[in-house]
Amino acid sequence: MNQTLAISESLYSRLQTDAQLLGLTIEQLIEQAVEEWKQKDAELKHRAELKRRGEEVDRINAIYERMKAKYGRMPDSVELIREDRER
Repeated sequence: MNQTLAISESLYSRLQTDAQLLGLTIEQLIEQAVEEWKQKDAELKHRAELKRRGEEVDRINAIYERMKAKYGRMPDSVELIREDRER
């Protein structure tokens, strides 16, 4: 599907010059730029998600530290669960 996009003469001229320097058509240059933009956008979203997860881990660790300070170190419940399942 072909679409028409109105751009200024100066932008067209810059795109044409850049495309020629890279040995591309203007369409290829624009496609390449859009793909790079999409990759950068995906990377930024991924980084934001990792930051959010890191903040959640920090919050959970803070809760653990408060409970440890108040109640002492809690025993590992894995063995108790295993024993309960074996009954």
